Amino acid sequence: MTRTHDDSTALQFVLELLVENGFDGMAQGIQILMNEAMKLERTGFLGAGLHERSSARRGYANGYKPKKVRTRIGALDLKIPQVRGLEQDDEGFYPQALERGTRSERALKLAVAEMYVKGVSTRKVAAITKELCGLDISSTQVSRASQLLDEELEAWRTRDLAETPYLVLDAHYSKVRHGGSVVDCAVLVATGVLANGKRSILGVSVALSEAEVHWREFLASLHERGMHGTKMIVSDKHPGLRAALAARFSGVPWQRCQFHLQQNATAYVPSVAMRSEVARAIRDVFNAPNQHESKRLLNMVVEKYAEKAPQLAAWLEENVPESLTVFEIPAAHRRRLRTSNMLERLNREVKRRTNVASIFPNEASLMRLVTATLVEQNEEWETGRNYLNMGQD
Repeated sequence: MTRTHDDSTALQFVLELLVENGFDGMAQGIQILMNEAMKLERTGFLGAGLHERSSARRGYANGYKPKKVRTRIGALDLKIPQVRGLEQDDEGFYPQALERGTRSERALKLAVAEMYVKGVSTRKVAAITKELCGLDISSTQVSRASQLLDEELEAWRTRDLAETPYLVLDAHYSKVRHGGSVVDCAVLVATGVLANGKRSILGVSVALSEAEVHWREFLASLHERGMHGTKMIVSDKHPGLRAALAARFSGVPWQRCQFHLQQNATAYVPSVAMRSEVARAIRDVFNAPNQHESKRLLNMVVEKYAEKAPQLAAWLEENVPESLTVFEIPAAHRRRLRTSNMLERLNREVKRRTNVASIFPNEASLMRLVTATLVEQNEEWETGRNYLNMGQD
């Protein structure tokens, strides 16, 4: 049956579909109703209909974006309503029905992934999903879902990258069975701030250590995927990472994480009683209004401790300048880029998920669960508010 319909006849059209085609017309009918429901939701979000004048209007309709959604009744070709002209603080529009579906689908994938990495058989996964989610799926379907999950995660890890003015690097460790024993595997993670001011998780790699060769291969993969325009890199001072940066990002300014540096300084303070005093002096250097003033304050601190704590003074003189590179970027960007805390918080969330597994059967299973967690976080970052205003000085 071929005919056209508009908003006023959509329901009638769906009823005719069901009358003429029975259950075979259900998928197309739901597709039409979903599209109409999303259009109505957009009207409510904007506070005005198409071409309607209203003082409550907060933006304008801006066409549709196609999206294929797989459901229990088949694939639906939906048209996601788009909007434009919103205020900067508005979080944008996305249909609630699809958001709920996305979250439940994501939760199910992560549940399957976590069972998958723990070595649970596909037959048991099928039984668990039926008990918890009401989904009656076979072990073959679980195996296929796991394969599709791996393909989806691999596509995300190898996706094209874009201009990334600020790059933040860090690593954490998880236990993995390797060669008959349990070892600590390094999870290398790269995040950044894109040219549009949004945060993005750029890549992840699992390696047996943070040796230079592993960091160098990981950094090379970022370049190969198109990352460019990097103006500053933030990280801790790990020898393998620093050597890899010298090889792959020669000439790019490096900002040593101020948080980690202040922690490292504790080892050179000769007495517990001096720790708070030294920490306060270092913070004053970091919080200076400009680089000239920060260096002046650093010289004063070095001179102050030259006699009573010579090792501390020498260490401060050599290491603190590595954490002052941040003064070379716009003042509005400094507070959020003087440490790698953005990535530290992300790593804590990843560890919260991976600690459930305790010991992973292999590197691939660790990579699978870490990537699934990062994909979820990255979606929130890239669809949320800007992390930085790239137009600010």
